[in-house]
Amino acid sequence: MQLQLSTWPEIEAYLAKSKAILIPIGSTEQHGPNGLLGTDALCPEIIARRAGDESGILVAPTFNVGQAQHHMSFPGTITLRPSTMIASMVDWAQSLVRHGFERLYWFNGHGGNIATINAAFSEIYHGVTFDKSRAERSNHAPLRCCLRNWWELPGVGDLTHQLFPVGEGSHATPSEVSITQFGYPEAVKSVAMTPRIAPNGPILDADDYRRRFPDGRIGSDPSQANIAAGEKIVAAAVKAVISEFRQFSAS
Repeated sequence: MQLQLSTWPEIEAYLAKSKAILIPIGSTEQHGPNGLLGTDALCPEIIARRAGDESGILVAPTFNVGQAQHHMSFPGTITLRPSTMIASMVDWAQSLVRHGFERLYWFNGHGGNIATINAAFSEIYHGVTFDKSRAERSNHAPLRCCLRNWWELPGVGDLTHQLFPVGEGSHATPSEVSITQFGYPEAVKSVAMTPRIAPNGPILDADDYRRRFPDGRIGSDPSQANIAAGEKIVAAAVKAVISEFRQFSAS
């Protein structure tokens, strides 16, 4: 169930039975020669929407621009300042809380977002006003936020290592590219890459990144990506996120 494809009476009816919502959050940044710029937003979105279709979980619109300053030497990347991202997340949260949501499950696709998401949680909690006496009368629970990276879901990491024992790397990985190929088979790219496995190294500023990793990859060989692998990863992730979301909803 997708919030943006629902009517307000449908959301009102959903809130009568659940106070939890899943929010895909990612980034729009380069992902090597064959990876889509939206990969880090598309991966959680693809998994979340299938989880919503299978289980009735309410899925919010995707928060698809995040922390990507170090990718800015590659055309197409869009980034937010940390303060802007935090302010936007706070606004999203306050809007949802105003309608009665109490459990916000932020489903992340970009490692570079993690520190800012956690900082945003502190801002969100700081801004929530909670009248204890009124809450006791209305049996209203306090707001809770959860951060989950899709690649850390139970069973998903083991599966990706089985599928790609060599060349998974840390950016523009065959696992994430496979998910987007499964979700958008019409957008599959076939690109020759040299070297086959990209080098590893530190991530500093944007210009340094482009010098160290001229095609955008870090330690990875995304030429291994394929639709069948993406389907397997999505299936495992959907099963895991449904289970975890239900536990969080009931917490």
